[in-house]
Amino acid sequence: MRSIQFSSRKRRNFWKRWKMACCVWNRATMMMKRSMPFSGRPTPSRGGAGVVNLGDVEQFTHVLESLLDDLRTHQQVISSELVSALLQACDCLKVMLNRVAAGQLQADADEHAHAEEVMTTLKAMHGASTHGASTAAEGGQHPRRQEQRLDVEAPESMSEGWLIRVQFGRDMLRSGMEPLAFLRHLASLGDVLHMQTLSESLPECDAFDPESCYLGFEMILRTESGKEALEKVFMFCRDECELSILPPPARLDDFVSRLHALPDEQMRIGEMLVRSGVLTQGELAQGLRGQEELTDEHGESVPLGEVLVQQQFVQPELVEAAVGKQKLVQEKLNADARLIRVKADKLDQLIDLVGELVIAGASASLLARQSGQSALVEATSLLGRLVEDIRDSALQLHMVQIGETFRRFYRVVRDLSKEMGKEINLVVSGGDTELDKSVVEKIADPLMHLIRNAIDHGIEPAAERLASGKPSMGSVSLSARHDSGSIVIEVIDDGRGIDPARIQAKAIERGLLHPGQVLSDKELINLIFEPGFSTADKVSNISGRGVGMDVVRKNVQALRGMVDVSSKVGHGSIFTIRLPLTLAIIDGFLTAVGSASYVVPLDSVVECVEFNQTQRGDAFLNLRGEALPLIDIRRLFAIEGEVPRRRNVVVIRHDNGRAGLVVDRLLGEFQTVIKPLGALFRHERCLSGSTILGSGEVALILDVQALARLIVGRESSSASVQGAELLPA
Repeated sequence: MRSIQFSSRKRRNFWKRWKMACCVWNRATMMMKRSMPFSGRPTPSRGGAGVVNLGDVEQFTHVLESLLDDLRTHQQVISSELVSALLQACDCLKVMLNRVAAGQLQADADEHAHAEEVMTTLKAMHGASTHGASTAAEGGQHPRRQEQRLDVEAPESMSEGWLIRVQFGRDMLRSGMEPLAFLRHLASLGDVLHMQTLSESLPECDAFDPESCYLGFEMILRTESGKEALEKVFMFCRDECELSILPPPARLDDFVSRLHALPDEQMRIGEMLVRSGVLTQGELAQGLRGQEELTDEHGESVPLGEVLVQQQFVQPELVEAAVGKQKLVQEKLNADARLIRVKADKLDQLIDLVGELVIAGASASLLARQSGQSALVEATSLLGRLVEDIRDSALQLHMVQIGETFRRFYRVVRDLSKEMGKEINLVVSGGDTELDKSVVEKIADPLMHLIRNAIDHGIEPAAERLASGKPSMGSVSLSARHDSGSIVIEVIDDGRGIDPARIQAKAIERGLLHPGQVLSDKELINLIFEPGFSTADKVSNISGRGVGMDVVRKNVQALRGMVDVSSKVGHGSIFTIRLPLTLAIIDGFLTAVGSASYVVPLDSVVECVEFNQTQRGDAFLNLRGEALPLIDIRRLFAIEGEVPRRRNVVVIRHDNGRAGLVVDRLLGEFQTVIKPLGALFRHERCLSGSTILGSGEVALILDVQALARLIVGRESSSASVQGAELLPA
């Protein structure tokens, strides 16, 4: 031990200044506790609603901001009830703003009553957190922490604590400051896991000045407070000490996530680190001053991130994360700079013009072939390829991602699960799948019905799921994908499934089936799409009226799509919606029956084979050992005239397998501009639209899925199908 000797005069001056420092520190601490919370952040304001005389909005937002401030200061714990209250507050605030935007400044009675109810809930939660904080304060404690001792030697888990390193300035004692008081204040904010005195600044005995401060400490503090709150502890001596506050290693991933979650705006590295809580404004200012003083070997300024790491304000990993985020934002901004916003009406007009261009191109190609001029045929062929490229590019402009429609169902599932007392998790995939904008806008309602149906009828209560060996939380999956020129959307639940026996009993009860009628399980399950059919024992505000599934099928069919369901009792159900990618233009395969022309969607065509026998009824074709069901288009649409001796079969693909369409002639591929059928033909089966040929004639577009359903119905209702004659190809 080194011995230190002082004169009597220096000892008197030392103790005199020490007492003065203690007095000043105690008074400053008392004033700080009275005027400022430990977080050191300003109290939220109630906004500018009062400036424009919106008193109800001002009052509502004031209560909401008070509760949010409780969350920020950790006086309120995030819970399901709190999230529900905040969501209700957002909905209520949206109603207020929409009403003001519509020009109505005063709220009606219903809106006022609902706002008062939500405000009462918010006030109750805010009052509970305030009462808890005041109770802790009356007991002589900090609202979140008790006073901690400083002599902790055995660290519990140093990776969980903030690393605080402070070297007090020489004039600390002369300024009336007590270094140990700062450490006690830090200890009141959390648990001190480790403490070590820094002795590098201690001089030799003969150079020791009793009026100077040589103390330095390194502390590991586990606390819920942020970096700004920890720096506020040293606000009175910040300019007179060297301070370094590094986040705990265990929370580095959290801070990296905060950096990645920052808005996609152009920000400097320092601003990003401050907004994510990694850096404080004081450290940023000190780092900028240090950057001005440092240059590299080329005489240029050292990057700010390197300066902050050298000054031990941040870890290198956080600087790298901030730089990566900055690069991603810059790349996105560069990509956005190349985008042009266009009104949807203009895009629709472009699609219509491209459709007319396709028709005109087909007409020119037909005339060129009829003229027999090879040069003209070659020119129109090139024109056709260019028109096809223009068509594909125009349709791509009209494509949007379905993810925005999917995201709205998170709130729906949450609210319904709370209302019904069930635990349900929504899993969404394939949100980046693109399809026509008009299809996206019209598919939201059918999906809403399917999800509500899965929650109400499909997912069981938690007790029933546990009894059957399932997890208490149910799962509803919503996915989208491309498949054979169509988009497939699936709604899957892991609930109780659909019981065919119960469907049959309900159908007989409602008169949809005769008691002796026999149907397959799939046919029974598809009865849920019949108008007025429901298996619910009682009507609720969610389901039970028998109109939801009927609406789903009608809306999907209006989009030229189809909906199918498969289910297994005890394991859940799968609802599959198949839709066309676009409602405007498709690639088709043109055929002829008599004097009429029919278009088959090209993505459904597998192959074409010759059919050299005239058949008076539907039958089967032996296609390389496979029984291929046939549909005679001439017989289906009752086309009169002489039947040619040699005909053709167009083999098509559908969800349940393959089938053959018997036609007279094959005319080849054809770009089809879809025109809707008039009201006079809306009940015509197996047709999805019409198109105009190059000759000006009208061709009808066949609905492949409707034809497939016709085949399935024929096979199930005919008892003689198994013994039908196979016709050789």
